Amino acid sequence: MNSDEIRQSFLNFFSGYGHKIMPSSSLLPDTPNLLFTNAGMNQFVPIFLGNVKPPFARVANTQKCIRAGGKHNDLDDVGFDTYHHTFFEMLGNWSFGDFFKREAIEMAWELLTKVWKFPKDRLYATIYSPAPGEPAAFDAEAYGIWEEIFGKEGMSPENRIIPGTKKDNFWMMGESGPCGPCTEIHMDLTPRGDTSGSLVNAGNSWCIELWNLVFIQFNATARGELENLQNKYVDTGMGLERAVGILAKTKNFSDFSQLPSNYDSDLFADIFLEIEKMCGAKYRGMVPQSRSGMSECELTDFWFRAIADHIRALTFAAGDGIFPSNEGRGYVLRRILRRAVMFGNLLHLPNGSFSRLSPVVIGKMGEIFPELLERKSTIEEVLRSEENSFSKTIDRGVSIFREICDKSKGEISGDDAFLLHDTYGFPLDLTQLMATERGIAVDINGFEIAMGKQRTLARAAQKKSVIEIANDSASATEFVGYDIENIENISAQIVDVVSSERRTFLIFSKTPFFAECGGQVGDRGTVRIGENIFSVVDVQKDKNGCHLHEIKNLTGEKLAGQTAILSVDRNVRRNVARNHSATHLLDAALRKVFGNHVKQAGSHVDDRRLRFDFSALTAPTEQELEEVEKLVTEKILACISSDIFEVSADNIPQGCVANFGEKYGKIVRVVKFGDFSMELCGGCHVANTSEITCFKIVSCSAIASNTRRIEAISGEAAMDLFRVNCGIVARQCKDLSCKPAEITERMSAMISRCRDLEMAAKAARKTVIQRMAAEIAQTANKLESEPIFLEKNINAVDSEELRSLALDVLGRLGNAVVTLTTEGNGKCFVVACCSQLAVAAGHSAGNIVRGITSKHGGSGGGRPELAMGSYAISR
Repeated sequence: MNSDEIRQSFLNFFSGYGHKIMPSSSLLPDTPNLLFTNAGMNQFVPIFLGNVKPPFARVANTQKCIRAGGKHNDLDDVGFDTYHHTFFEMLGNWSFGDFFKREAIEMAWELLTKVWKFPKDRLYATIYSPAPGEPAAFDAEAYGIWEEIFGKEGMSPENRIIPGTKKDNFWMMGESGPCGPCTEIHMDLTPRGDTSGSLVNAGNSWCIELWNLVFIQFNATARGELENLQNKYVDTGMGLERAVGILAKTKNFSDFSQLPSNYDSDLFADIFLEIEKMCGAKYRGMVPQSRSGMSECELTDFWFRAIADHIRALTFAAGDGIFPSNEGRGYVLRRILRRAVMFGNLLHLPNGSFSRLSPVVIGKMGEIFPELLERKSTIEEVLRSEENSFSKTIDRGVSIFREICDKSKGEISGDDAFLLHDTYGFPLDLTQLMATERGIAVDINGFEIAMGKQRTLARAAQKKSVIEIANDSASATEFVGYDIENIENISAQIVDVVSSERRTFLIFSKTPFFAECGGQVGDRGTVRIGENIFSVVDVQKDKNGCHLHEIKNLTGEKLAGQTAILSVDRNVRRNVARNHSATHLLDAALRKVFGNHVKQAGSHVDDRRLRFDFSALTAPTEQELEEVEKLVTEKILACISSDIFEVSADNIPQGCVANFGEKYGKIVRVVKFGDFSMELCGGCHVANTSEITCFKIVSCSAIASNTRRIEAISGEAAMDLFRVNCGIVARQCKDLSCKPAEITERMSAMISRCRDLEMAAKAARKTVIQRMAAEIAQTANKLESEPIFLEKNINAVDSEELRSLALDVLGRLGNAVVTLTTEGNGKCFVVACCSQLAVAAGHSAGNIVRGITSKHGGSGGGRPELAMGSYAISR
């Protein structure tokens, strides 16, 4: 069976057992602190946590997964062995309070041995047996089930069931939350198949884990205790690539003489074939014995495997709208792509070869994952653009790398590794990999020090200084200002006074002032201390969570302990809230118009405008921006009430937008506008979208590769703009004696008429210049033995016309040196031109112009044939 047959057989099998077949979720996870979807269970976490009622009791699917970066990172192993991947499909089935261990184990055994005909005598099962101090008890239930199964098959359970500790056989979602024991099915792929389970979980390529069945039956409390769950769940996962690879390599279990490999299946065959066509080398399936000192054949096959794996990861990621960038998951993808491009360079693949492999992946997988076909052009453009960008520096970078290695004396310094990273775009892990091939180490600590220095310099270069409290024990300021009706006349005690660079900050026991955070500016307002009123011009937050209120005209006061009355400027806050809520609506509208692959790349919200940066491959058209603007306006007019609430970070509602890399605490704040927008946000918002009043996109521009910036206004600022524009339209209607709808047509007609008149004037002027040239040429003293020297001051021409006039005169005279001057705007302009014969005789227009202008304190110059200059006229 090939991959398509295995995948469909799996789904058909579980469908026959009453499972609902679900589609794969996106590689972009809902969980904010997860880089990529890395397991089939990710989309079902809200069910395990009890936040969402399961739509079906039994579910099965094939899930796209990427494991690169973060906790689950297989990137460093890809290519060196035969079974690690950055991208893979996970076949899985789940029970949500329905069946449990017996049914799960028996179904898995039936599919493997009865349907797919896996040799029973080569299969082993692991069960949970805790080491001292590890949670829960020995999984006697799972052991008993396996004991029955192996006994019925005539095999000794003692030789087939292998105990495992927490490391391999106990699954936990986190430090607390749902958890439980698991049982794994392993296969002995050695030629004789007689290892008696000694290679299970021993990191040996001849014994592979096929399937992991997790039994979620406990809840781990924050105190480290296990509580029985009311509903028990089953979560199983099997790598498609492993199952298909085993079937292909063993020729349907008829030949176990060769090392098993996930790469020797139809999933990779077409990619390898295309690489072979482009470079002329052949893939032979050689696996290196060591990562250093690899033979030429081992290196070639390593590069083949890595490139084939990486193009699958990049193609699927781009298909889900996750693009290479400088941050977070985007940077992981950039590292993967640059590794692949580097390996292609070492394989002597032509430039642009890597991105040309994506159609092969799409052709193979597009029927199963139709989003690849729908976004084929986007995927190809993303990869082509990123590859071209890196290719510009790769050759020079490789050359520098070789020079560094030649002088390295066994180790590449941290500074050199940073040079390759910062100047030539080589991720550290790529430098490490290339160095390992040469048997050279890399100074990782030195690299981190160099990187730290760069970050320090970057922070120092920022215009706004970061204010921090010297006392690390200072507690966070209590914020009491979300309710706009309760942000004035708030009594608070002054806790401390902080001075920094001629600026003074007050810290209060509590405050209604919002501190700049998440793109929203700090509040402005006043502080009354006794009879004195001071302006609050900005509010920042330090690392301890203290709100630092910058006070204008306050110096050297001993105020700690006194009581103050705090009042936020309500009008400013209201406009900020309007723009912030409008930003959320804009974000949602962009996703509706362009797709969920649109990701926020930054924002700024103040009382006059909003700025929103987002990922985009191409510039939005005017029609698309109009559609976005219309959608936001519709939601404003729909008068949608905001729903703002707090939940634990483990209970974030499904579909809630969160920015990866943003630091969220254990409790997060959700801002929701109906079913249109839902985001994690700690900022200030309107109670109802109608308060935004109106919305207008002012501009859309490119700020970086694949990143656009929209600037927009709402509320008072938008109304001001509308009033100004209406006034302009009214004046134009009056001046043009027309209706508003006729302005464009009238203006176009006027512009066209003006252009015609301008062209006619230029033509007339050209005729005048030609006539002047003819008259000037006639006055020249023609001598046949040497160039004609003509010097003349001309009236009523500008500097550009003077140049044209001089060249026309030279053309009429032939062999000549022409120098013309004219006066205008307090300057004298000089033009000189020489024929080729005159230049050959030693004359130079540049020298002539410099000679004239320098006498009068001016400047000028040019070529020997033509030069211009000017000097100020002293009256």
